[in-house]
Amino acid sequence: MKGDRRDFLIGGTAALLGGALPAGARTATGAPQSRAPQPTTPGFPDGFLWGAATAGHQVEGNNTASDLWLLENLQPTAFAEKSGDACNSFELWPQDLDLARDLGLNTYRFSIEWARIEPEPGLYSEAMLDHYRRMIDGCRERGLTPVVTFNHFTAPRWFSADGGWLNPASTARFARYCERAAHRLAAGMGYATTLNEPNLLHLLKWMDLPAPLLAAQRAMLAAAARATGTPVFSAGNVTNVEDLGRQQAGLLAAHAAGRAAIKSVRPELPVGLSLAIQDDQAVGTTSLRDRKRAECYGVWLEAVKGDDFIGVQNYERAVYDAHGRVAPPAGVPLNSMGSEIYPPSLAGAVRYVHAATGRPVLVTEHGLATSDDAQRAAFIPAALVGLKAAIDAGVPVRGYIHWTLLDNFEWIFGYRPRLGLYAVDRQSFRRTAKPSAAVYGAIARANALQTSLLPR
Repeated sequence: MKGDRRDFLIGGTAALLGGALPAGARTATGAPQSRAPQPTTPGFPDGFLWGAATAGHQVEGNNTASDLWLLENLQPTAFAEKSGDACNSFELWPQDLDLARDLGLNTYRFSIEWARIEPEPGLYSEAMLDHYRRMIDGCRERGLTPVVTFNHFTAPRWFSADGGWLNPASTARFARYCERAAHRLAAGMGYATTLNEPNLLHLLKWMDLPAPLLAAQRAMLAAAARATGTPVFSAGNVTNVEDLGRQQAGLLAAHAAGRAAIKSVRPELPVGLSLAIQDDQAVGTTSLRDRKRAECYGVWLEAVKGDDFIGVQNYERAVYDAHGRVAPPAGVPLNSMGSEIYPPSLAGAVRYVHAATGRPVLVTEHGLATSDDAQRAAFIPAALVGLKAAIDAGVPVRGYIHWTLLDNFEWIFGYRPRLGLYAVDRQSFRRTAKPSAAVYGAIARANALQTSLLPR
């Protein structure tokens, strides 16, 4: 392989975060460009949730008992960097909650780390449960509604070394963990999600990932199996293609069991899951869009019909003709991952999911990968215009949670992608607000769009 390996891993695998297209993709000369619906009023509903999101492994640091920590630190690895100290949020979480509160937000989404709570099978850490209880209490003390994810991809090393979600025992293991954690933590939660983007790897199948990346992933998983002395090592967001069907079956069963376990402790707590949803659009009468939707979302949109809400996580649109995905039109602005910056995608994803499920929607993630914060500052209000129009049209949207509060560890890409409202110094861990934070905060404080954004 020519060139620097890190450049390949970051540039050649951009699909993992935002879905950059493979070389040779067609240009969307016929892509839908209809005028997006406009809101009728600037104000959002009373009690609307305005939040920022983080995830344990991506910000806490030193999650040493987790499966991903092993994959980052062994050789060969497909990770560009190690998570290391991350943003040191395991220690600095009070400061992070202060940032969210001072920004004018009323919601904070974060995940509890299964690997910290149950580092060995059946061994539960009271200290770690107390830690997350303090975080939930800290949210409440600051007027922040805690939206808590029980599993944001990472799992204990022992779990993934025993096949992870491929193992039929995973259902009972996850339910046991959810029940134990809920007994200590559910009382203070505002919303709970069992799983984060369990459909992600099926979505990535449609990205036509490069063969060298798939080979690197396979070699990494084989090395992890050797390191743990097991036949199959499989992680929530790192699994070989031939195992995706079994993994999805395991995740579907785990969601149902986890939801039941949490509800058994606190029946009135709203419980759902979050899905990765692109704003899929069709070109021509034989577009592959509907096939893509069926494969990537179908079973999950059925599964959530028993949930209290559905979490939508959207970053972009995807346009399909009869041959596959078409590239963005020439000259449109792109984010740092090579994807089109298209603010209406959020509203498109929200409308689609609600129409398919009938469930209330909580936007659990939405953001922009860019080192040019002026793009983010413009992107947020533009996307919220579309979201407000969807609400005015009758879509029950409970809130909007931006990804992410902090520039953090973005999985295989390491620390190169910048999606935070705050920059983080990797040595001192100092947080510095970007201009986009003030733009977003002003909307949240007012619970309304700027009137200049409305049609005249």
